[in-house]
Amino acid sequence: MPLKVCLAGATGWAGSELARGIAAAADLDLVAAVSRRQAGRSLGEVLGEPELAAPVFASAAEALARPCDVFVEYTHPDSAKANVLAALGHGAHVVIGTSGLTDADYAEIDARARERQRGVLACGNFALTAVLLIKFAEMAAKLIPQWELIDYASAGKPDAPSGTVRELATRMGKVRQPQLEVPLEETRGLRETRGGTLAGSQVHALRLPGFVIGAEAIFGMPDQTLTIRHNAGSSAKPYVDGALLAIRKVSGLVGLHRGLDAVLEL
Repeated sequence: MPLKVCLAGATGWAGSELARGIAAAADLDLVAAVSRRQAGRSLGEVLGEPELAAPVFASAAEALARPCDVFVEYTHPDSAKANVLAALGHGAHVVIGTSGLTDADYAEIDARARERQRGVLACGNFALTAVLLIKFAEMAAKLIPQWELIDYASAGKPDAPSGTVRELATRMGKVRQPQLEVPLEETRGLRETRGGTLAGSQVHALRLPGFVIGAEAIFGMPDQTLTIRHNAGSSAKPYVDGALLAIRKVSGLVGLHRGLDAVLEL
């Protein structure tokens, strides 16, 4: 039996590409979609893809009236947590692609998922190169005690840092806390130029035209540096394969797990 999927944010930049990927997968069945502006139509009508027959609902609560195995959250930080908690309440496993959720949000989601014995897989980025960036950065942090992070995104991206860099900083912070030669409170001049502190890492967020999404970890040791960087272009296609894998694997988890590598053999 194909896995029944409900996709919130199905008409967005990443969500619409994922909807097409689900439609092309024989083992997945897109049964409902969420898009406030396109509610009342079929997803195929909205995207110009006849094979996408799933009805579009204005809210996750309405869409979840149709039973699903996996709920995919690809909307906005303001509604993401409520959508995820509603999906868990309906007994669905959840894949989160929305950025901007806080550690406190994830803690609440984890508690609810464990209470319901459901899996939640939260990925700041489904692209394989982003997954490898995080994995390689964790490896480097075990050996190099000093680093800083740079977050690249388009000028219109409202959340800072991005979900990719939030995940990166959180994962690296669990390896160790980076050292600072000069404590932040002793900075001379504009302390803000040292960036924001997230999970112990100094993060510098750039928001400029020309960038789509990117993340960079820069490590330093005496007389040597190491830079690990992921860049993505204007297409959402790099994220589809990873998201499909997450949908297929999330039911094997219990509780919240961060990062696609939670279901990869790396």
